[in-house]
Amino acid sequence: MAKILYGVHGTSHGHAVRAVTLARHFREHEFLFVTSEDALRHLSREFPVIEVLNPGTRYKNYQVDMPATLALAAKTLARRERQIRKVAAAVEDFKPDACISDYEYFVPLAARRCGLSCLSLDHQHVITGCRHDIPAGQYLDYLGIAASIKFLFSAAPDTLIISFFRPPLKSAARTRICAPLHRESVFEHAPAKGGHILVYQSCSVCDAFAPFLKTSGRECRIYGYNVDKTEGNLTFRSYSEQGLLADLASCAYVVCGGSHSLISEALYYGKPVMSFPVKGAFEQWINASYVEKLGYGRHLDMHALDARLFPGFEERLGEYEKNVAAGEFRGNETVYGIVEQFVKRGRLEQDNPDG
Repeated sequence: MAKILYGVHGTSHGHAVRAVTLARHFREHEFLFVTSEDALRHLSREFPVIEVLNPGTRYKNYQVDMPATLALAAKTLARRERQIRKVAAAVEDFKPDACISDYEYFVPLAARRCGLSCLSLDHQHVITGCRHDIPAGQYLDYLGIAASIKFLFSAAPDTLIISFFRPPLKSAARTRICAPLHRESVFEHAPAKGGHILVYQSCSVCDAFAPFLKTSGRECRIYGYNVDKTEGNLTFRSYSEQGLLADLASCAYVVCGGSHSLISEALYYGKPVMSFPVKGAFEQWINASYVEKLGYGRHLDMHALDARLFPGFEERLGEYEKNVAAGEFRGNETVYGIVEQFVKRGRLEQDNPDG
């Protein structure tokens, strides 16, 4: 048995889900989590958690709320030394054998201070750890998020990137990249081809979005509004993990933002994707960009909705389905093997068979 100190980014549901999935798989190990906000509520139901505030992204009107995002970062950094000491004290008390960070700021810093190995395991490092063709119009957003990743979230010496797209690594030294890690409940649902569209929104949306969905001509099963109601062909459903996954596995295709976790689950079920990334959120932009680049669906703009998008998308539905079917979107077994190796050896090997 090993003891693992695990830092988890507090905002965005996907980080907490990934952490829980790993911890449940390694039942023989003991986990202590460091996190905040949404992830704190999610993880504390099942595991011991220490609350430590982290930098995170805030959204408003379907775009990044930069003043609120910067204010949270300033608040977090103002407590930097105190928070590092808090995590270092937890290290002294818990005595972990290894540390993992899913886009969390303080655990890698405390691990370094205490002489412990630390693995960065997340999707965001695909931005800085891989080579991309960045268009001029996105370059400022790219530089901003790259600086954030480099200066706030890259203190761990080893990196495991989880991604449905796998561009070339800049360096294979102590860095690996592999297919997505899914929550185990994903595998409880068999893909089927139904007639409805699965719609998922995790951020604020434009007022024109619901009228746009009404033009689809299909039943839209919509999650993210936390209501249960029906308006014509729109069926709003409050969140249920099993309900969402059942509707996702059986839909014709998916309309969503740029969330890596939801897109990865859709692709695992063989579903084409219409992705509307949040404006200013470069990670969402690059996810949507690769959806289109790899022929898995469309990269679209929430602020330029047009009823003609649905007929155009459905004309190419067979092409998208064929491209998705050729991809590999299950990386659980590979991830588990890499993490197990890291916990035993305290570092990653340089070989990268999946990269």
